[in-house]
Amino acid sequence: MDKIFDLISQEDKYQQEAIRLIPSENFISEEVKKVLGSNLSNKYAEGYPGRRYYQGNKYIDEIENLAIERGKKLFRVEHMNVQAYSGSPANLAVLLALLKPGDKICGMRLADGGHLTHGHPGITFSGKYFESIQYGVNQEGVIDYEAVAEMVNKEKPKLIFCGGSAYPWKINWQRFSEIASSVNAYLIADIAHIAGLIAGGVHESPVNYVDIITSTTHKTLRGPRGAFIGVTKRGIKTAEMKGDGELNKKIDKAVFPGLQGGPHMNAIAAMAVAFGEASRPEFKKYAQAVVENAQVLAETLKAAGIRVFGTENHLMLVDCGVGRGKEMAVKLENEGIIVNANMIPRDQGSPMKPSGIRVGSPAMTTKGWGKKEFEEVGKRIAKVINS
Repeated sequence: MDKIFDLISQEDKYQQEAIRLIPSENFISEEVKKVLGSNLSNKYAEGYPGRRYYQGNKYIDEIENLAIERGKKLFRVEHMNVQAYSGSPANLAVLLALLKPGDKICGMRLADGGHLTHGHPGITFSGKYFESIQYGVNQEGVIDYEAVAEMVNKEKPKLIFCGGSAYPWKINWQRFSEIASSVNAYLIADIAHIAGLIAGGVHESPVNYVDIITSTTHKTLRGPRGAFIGVTKRGIKTAEMKGDGELNKKIDKAVFPGLQGGPHMNAIAAMAVAFGEASRPEFKKYAQAVVENAQVLAETLKAAGIRVFGTENHLMLVDCGVGRGKEMAVKLENEGIIVNANMIPRDQGSPMKPSGIRVGSPAMTTKGWGKKEFEEVGKRIAKVINS
């Protein structure tokens, strides 16, 4: 037997035995897993349903259309592209569709909970090929919306990102909408982390306030490693008002042929399955449990005297002391508890030696954990940090 199968078996055992608290990780269903490993990996399907560059895709067209329609219904958008390979390419496609190199964009600083693709300077495509201005958070780790409004009014970016990868609070979509409208900027909601919470009805959807939503399909949504781009009614009107043409077509052209060739049809079919699963009543119960379990974990850590940023969603940032985040993540891994080192608001450490860890509840909630188990693991985490 090829050694790779032995390694996969070991990884499977490790995943089942470890306590997985990284907020971006989850467990897919057996149905999603089955589709990912199906014969759809054999297909090449450049183009879009009804407009392929390859013959032999009549069933593939039906599969992609099913994923699109389920996704549109779940997230209440007017148009959806499901071909982007992951979240970063999805955000790049939006920038390619709407802007020219050198245009000004605005997003949350990575160190304050944002994402690399939201304009992180110097090393990312969004920071290198566009002029980037960045907003941050206050001492409590919450977005200062008035400071954002003041900066946007002064700098007048053409596009604003809201959403992040380590932001433990609910986002005020309406306030961001008002800020973007004040300078006639496109507003993009990156909901990669909270897509499942939105689908489950425990977080307000941004669909009425933004022009485009982007998201991965794993994390809280419990789907495959893929992404989608959704265009809202507001987005269509904004593009028309700006004279930018048909936004739906611009997005599709940016994904293909703008950035990539053939779509990963096994992942797209798995998205269709995940969208269907997220539409069921039991998923709403899951999403509610994710939030409740995270809150129990946060309160347990606070009761042990540990500073915690959050939580109103599935994750929190935990202050481990200046520069101790990586050390604590390693110690917790040795205890069978998997988290990731992360910077905290106003961190006095550095990216390589941050002061915090990022902790979340989605994966273990999927495994059936409840409040009691999260309280117990919170005490174990606190013991390691306080030792």
